[in-house]
Amino acid sequence: MVLDEFLSPADGDVLGLERTPSERRRHKRIPLLCLGRFMRADKTEHTCKLINVSVGGAALQTEETLELGEHIIAYFDEIGRIDGPVVRFIDGGFAIQIQATQHRREKLAAQLTWLINRRALGIPEARRHDRMSTENVASSMTLSDGRQVACRMLDISISGASVATAARPPLGSEILVGRLRAKVMRHHDQGIGVQFLDIQNPSALRRHFG
Repeated sequence: MVLDEFLSPADGDVLGLERTPSERRRHKRIPLLCLGRFMRADKTEHTCKLINVSVGGAALQTEETLELGEHIIAYFDEIGRIDGPVVRFIDGGFAIQIQATQHRREKLAAQLTWLINRRALGIPEARRHDRMSTENVASSMTLSDGRQVACRMLDISISGASVATAARPPLGSEILVGRLRAKVMRHHDQGIGVQFLDIQNPSALRRHFG
């Protein structure tokens, strides 16, 4: 399955866009149920559930009441970050039109292809890079406003880390974990998950956090 598989008619009902019949439903959507969070235009964050997604749009369930046209940023472990304006309200949620570069759309299509094939083959989920335990090594974070807060490293890989902290910086914000530049990708019970903005050297990570 390749990118063209996601360019067949299927998004019109979700996105509710005013298009000609030949333009409507350009992207094939797949059902994908997973929990995530989204940030509204006012920077508040809320929980949500992804219902279905394509390279052109996504349907999300939430208890929040949004505005038509409001730009939201959402993050899901399965597919990462998606963002775009609210184009339609659905029962118990809303649909967005995903705004992305062609490169990002191709990457998303590849992720969706992998998810479909993984489920068909019964392959368990795995992280992109192996994580190593850091045994709760103490460290510090510098938030986007310059504040420094204490944290503990739960686990780490060359591309990201799970960090125990009382702070909850906004999803998508850039911070420093120790001296490493990172982006906040998710919140969890103990703290946050971050993605490093630069792929790290494994030996350097072990020296710094091991």
